[in-house]
Amino acid sequence: MTERLPRTEPNDFTEGIRQAAAEWDTAGGPPRDMAERMAKAGLLGADLPADYGGSARSARSALQLGELTAALGAVCTSLRSLLTVQTMVAAAVLRWGTEEQRHTWLPALASGERIAGLAVTEADAGSDLNAVETTIERDGGRLRVNGRKLWVTYGEWADVLLVLGRDGDRPTAVLVETDRPGVEREPVSGQLGLRGARIAHIRLRDVEVPAENRVAPPGFGLSHVIGTALDHGRFTVAWGCVGMADACLEEAGGHVLTRRQNGVALAEHELVRAKIAEMHLAAASARALAERAARLRDDRAPDAASAAFAAKYAAARAAASVSRDAVQLQGAAGCAPDSLAQRFFRDAKVMQIIEGADEVALLRIAEHVLGGRRARTAPSRNPAGNEAAR
Repeated sequence: MTERLPRTEPNDFTEGIRQAAAEWDTAGGPPRDMAERMAKAGLLGADLPADYGGSARSARSALQLGELTAALGAVCTSLRSLLTVQTMVAAAVLRWGTEEQRHTWLPALASGERIAGLAVTEADAGSDLNAVETTIERDGGRLRVNGRKLWVTYGEWADVLLVLGRDGDRPTAVLVETDRPGVEREPVSGQLGLRGARIAHIRLRDVEVPAENRVAPPGFGLSHVIGTALDHGRFTVAWGCVGMADACLEEAGGHVLTRRQNGVALAEHELVRAKIAEMHLAAASARALAERAARLRDDRAPDAASAAFAAKYAAARAAASVSRDAVQLQGAAGCAPDSLAQRFFRDAKVMQIIEGADEVALLRIAEHVLGGRRARTAPSRNPAGNEAAR
């Protein structure tokens, strides 16, 4: 049986940032040394092999990675997003990169020495990444990159970007170091959620990189390289949302047990108790789907990607509904600037959009369900059988 870590119980790292998380949300993000602190806590290389920078504290299974992500998500969505984007890019390079790329980038990402950004979204290519217009053209022994990418998580900090673009009509992915001439950052502030995630828009103007920075051959950039990154992202976002829902339920439960009106605890009111029950069911259901996704991932099952979609959809909705109800139950306290519930309420709405919006997720889940039924109900193609039927 796979050894399990504690669910979302506090540890030294998460306890150390609990109070600061609300301040980062207001100030626009954590200090840069948090990446190094996360690496020392065994988070950034949590699912990398030791040969590529994974430490002795690395998670040995998808379930353990999920629990680590939930524990961090229960305290700070913005730092959980750093873990997510770092491991998304690492997963893509580990799966599709050359041995030289793996040895160059993965230890640096695991140690926090380098911060990664995933640059895929564009103004006219939100959910439809086939419509990206960024160009990645061969120019002698180098590649020339032009385009503008939006909403890059930790784009302010990123030392390297995994960029999705087009080589002619072929989707392609390339690693772009941000200290190269032509890379311009446009910091974003005041957005609804993820206010501490150092988000930036990135302009790429005739940025030249070695041809060796391409990850996988042209044509494989979206379906394979970015597909791997997004699948990993959906998995960790799902678990981060599980942590958010659990934390909001814990906070709301404590509030209704101790807050009294007219000498009676709020928890004694039937409507309040019913709401707490609904919150528990939403959080527990999300966790169950996330655990299923982890098991299938560990088993390398064909349904693993679809399970990650389902878990991300359910967990993001749970985080949104449970945080909303936590704000409602806490009243004015839930609206306070330092309220975890109001911060997660804003963050959760973003979770319903990124790594596959709810509407896209529903279509993918339905296709998976109906695809299996089509296979089971397809008519026989045996010529003899068809002739006999006629």
